[in-house]
Amino acid sequence: MSERLSVFKTYKLYVGGKFPRSESGRVYEVTDAKGKWLANAPLSSRKDARDAVVAARKAFGGWSGATAYNRGQILYRVAEMLEGRRDQYVAEVADAEGLSKSKAAAQVDAAIDRWVWYAGWTDKIAQVVGGGNPVAGPFFNLSSPEPTGVVAVLAPQESSFLGLVSVIAPVVATGNTAVVIASEKSPLPALSLGEVLATSDLPGGVVNVLSGRTAEIATPLAAHQDVNAIDLAGADETLAKELEIAAADNLKRVLRPQPVDDVDWSATPGTDRMTAFLETKTVWHPTGALGASGSSY
Repeated sequence: MSERLSVFKTYKLYVGGKFPRSESGRVYEVTDAKGKWLANAPLSSRKDARDAVVAARKAFGGWSGATAYNRGQILYRVAEMLEGRRDQYVAEVADAEGLSKSKAAAQVDAAIDRWVWYAGWTDKIAQVVGGGNPVAGPFFNLSSPEPTGVVAVLAPQESSFLGLVSVIAPVVATGNTAVVIASEKSPLPALSLGEVLATSDLPGGVVNVLSGRTAEIATPLAAHQDVNAIDLAGADETLAKELEIAAADNLKRVLRPQPVDDVDWSATPGTDRMTAFLETKTVWHPTGALGASGSSY
């Protein structure tokens, strides 16, 4: 029996629910922890970044307008689909981060669980950060959270999958849309995640995944007038400072990075990454008065 040739996987970007190659036609080599070639990944350009923002903005109205319960169902569906492809992600994470199969499996399991965790928060976060406000006067005063808009996310460089999920899930759970720059040296788990998102009922454009040189892609996103916020989790100190300055031009919300040594992506997350990209809408409404007694409702 003749030996067959291996069918190598072609990795592509995930933008607007589709899988384009970089418009530049460029790729770069991705290697494992020992320097062995794994695949060629698309080297995204500024044009790819702009296309991703257009897709994210187009998707924002429908996603932010969906019920919180529906968003939770979809995030849970992502976890279901990942569970079915668990072995693939274990292999990719093991290669990307130089981990044993058992340690990679623990990372993948934690990432799947994280999707479920955030799915459960979609219809609960409003009760935590919103509510009625006591005011002096005959008024109802109610505050409720609303999504910020399009969020550029620099995924962590060292945690190719668990860290990635930990920064994407809270952004979309609260109704924002995301343009994600995958880990520069380990982009393959992020690019594969696009295949799961495409089959998980998540509307195209809600999450867009780019790979390439982090600084090259992040710079135009930080300065983009239609990007409302940026998460600098995957930026080093020098790049983070440059991006903060660029983001100030249209008053973007900026979530600053923590020192790499201080980040434990396996720890149970709080609500900070959800509330970072929420705005508060407060509505005043007169209660009205009933009769001479002055009672109100």
